[in-house]
Amino acid sequence: MEFEHILVDWSGEFATVTMNRPQRRNALSLAHMRELITAFAQIGESDALGIVLAGNGPVFSAGHDLADVADADLAAVRSLLVTCTELMTLIQQVPQPVVARVHGLATAAGCQLVASADLAVASAGAGFAAPGGKGGWFCHTPMVAIARNVGRKRAAELALSGDAIDAQTALDWGLVNQVVPADQLDSAVYDLLKRVTRGSAQSKGIGKQALYAQIDLDQAKAYAYAIEVMAATSQLPDAREFMRAFLDKREPHWQRRT
Repeated sequence: MEFEHILVDWSGEFATVTMNRPQRRNALSLAHMRELITAFAQIGESDALGIVLAGNGPVFSAGHDLADVADADLAAVRSLLVTCTELMTLIQQVPQPVVARVHGLATAAGCQLVASADLAVASAGAGFAAPGGKGGWFCHTPMVAIARNVGRKRAAELALSGDAIDAQTALDWGLVNQVVPADQLDSAVYDLLKRVTRGSAQSKGIGKQALYAQIDLDQAKAYAYAIEVMAATSQLPDAREFMRAFLDKREPHWQRRT
């Protein structure tokens, strides 16, 4: 389908979703987020193996488009934030690994996108911030995702100061997986995507969703949940094929997800 605010491209078994509002610094307007939701939902139901989330223009994303918010009433702002949460949740619900390709700044809900992606690769010149702390609208919802990446003390520093951190600090704090020179960003993204999409797509999709389901449970509940999922998935055709191939010392033949 045709989109106004994003581009969707395919390269083999990988899909790239590119935010394409460079004149607005890829700010997340309501229409923009709805298009992202549509694209991720459609790709999630396809036989794509992995997804890249990127942005055109000088920055990755500047977060919410304040033009949508400045004169909006409570119900409209709540609806906007619910839509944003739907997008962030969907990124983690689709079965494919999602890698954020981060260049320039990722601020507020733009930083939330990075934190919500399964994996992230940043160029050395990238920066990350939750700037509401030094303004008048605190980054409450972005910090839900960011805090789950960086931990409480670092989350508090980001949220309360509003200051940006550079890419190396983001790597040290766990917000991104890799930092590379700008001219190596694309190759690093696809190298990572190839590594994390090896094996059974079906097994990986269930594994991704189970990882998010158990990660915030206490240990006993997490083990109880993981035992049931791991036992059940041992019966899937790809799991049986993996075991037989290992025992037979041959390459496995995976089923397509669809």
